[in-house]
Amino acid sequence: MRLSDREQDGVVVLEPKGKIMGGPDASLLHDKLYEFIEQDKKKVVIDLSQVDWMNSTGLGILISGYTTLRNTNGELKLANVTEKIQSLLTITKLVTVFEAYDTVDEAVKSFK
Repeated sequence: MRLSDREQDGVVVLEPKGKIMGGPDASLLHDKLYEFIEQDKKKVVIDLSQVDWMNSTGLGILISGYTTLRNTNGELKLANVTEKIQSLLTITKLVTVFEAYDTVDEAVKSFK
């Protein structure tokens, strides 16, 4: 997995590419999320358009980031959720937890 990040209108946009499966790749996403939280950047969008697959470890990282941001009065939202990831979120009932948007722009605009 590769990971790039940028800011758009005061919102951090994380763009993972490849598979989010665990090991060093997964810790990259986890560490980057926590780096932004420590910098007091608490509006985060994860663009999943280029994520091929995610296993339970990847879901765990999303849940952990979501929970940590919520506990620090922040928010984590998803954008460009692929069909594979959407079915994973549906099966695990996480579709009811995460706010998901069709585009990064829509996700960014959804922050108050």
